Amino acid sequence: MSETKIEPYTGGCLCGAVRYEGREFQGAAYCHCRMCQQAAGGPFYAFAQFARDSFRITGEPKWYRSSEIMDRGFCAACGTPLFVKYRIAKWSDWLIASIGSLDHPEAVPPQRHYGSESMIPWLEIADGLPRESYAERFIEKLLADDRANPDQGSAGFRVDALED
Repeated sequence: MSETKIEPYTGGCLCGAVRYEGREFQGAAYCHCRMCQQAAGGPFYAFAQFARDSFRITGEPKWYRSSEIMDRGFCAACGTPLFVKYRIAKWSDWLIASIGSLDHPEAVPPQRHYGSESMIPWLEIADGLPRESYAERFIEKLLADDRANPDQGSAGFRVDALED
């Protein structure tokens, strides 16, 4: 499946109160971990990754600290799950947007599955994409690495008006 290049990548919530634009697309995937299942309200979270400093948000998403390593952003008016921003230096240069919130979700086909150890047994996805399981105590290991290497990553997160 070939990727359609659309730049900038734009999207937003169901009611239109929160919109966004990303210019440096870095890949897309599915996450099947239990936290993503709950956050998405479905069997997986399909996401597109962008360079954090190329991403702009209009409107004011509400942020929820879903774990020690990430915050999740959603529209406070309609509840649409929109974003993940990481709290650890190693991944601080990334911002995640839900594929379903993109204006053109067909432009970012997922390239792999993460958290495959938590895939719901009745879900059959025969796409042939690579599948990765998260190691036991995955979050604790990431946090320990972050404390040991505090200077990894450096991008700041900006909430600005989209430029025309």
